[in-house]
Amino acid sequence: MSPKRKNSRTSRTRPSRPGRPPSSADPRPAAGPAGPGLRAAIERRSAVPLLVLHSAPRWVLPISMAAVFIAGLLLAGVVGALLLGLLALFFAWLAFLSWPTLKQAERTLRCVVVATLLLLGLLQSGLF
Repeated sequence: MSPKRKNSRTSRTRPSRPGRPPSSADPRPAAGPAGPGLRAAIERRSAVPLLVLHSAPRWVLPISMAAVFIAGLLLAGVVGALLLGLLALFFAWLAFLSWPTLKQAERTLRCVVVATLLLLGLLQSGLF
């Protein structure tokens, strides 16, 4: 093998995901506590719960979220509304944490999901 070919193999970088620019060309800021303020405080307080979620088996979060969603739809009255409200709060928390790194379409989708869950919770409560 020629030295030129060997160097080209060692200088390869990992290909970026389809539809996403390479990380060095990504204009969005890196996630993480940026200093004093509300955002930094929430990010610091969220570190431990996020580590717990990250260390859990991959199937736990989607299964538990689906169970809370289905229970919220099936249980009438205040209990169903509270479950859907808690799920909306969870999604809003995750959206808040990832907000600086999201594109406009991703932000819009997260807002729609939270608003839909809140609307379903209001409908489930029997107020409307």
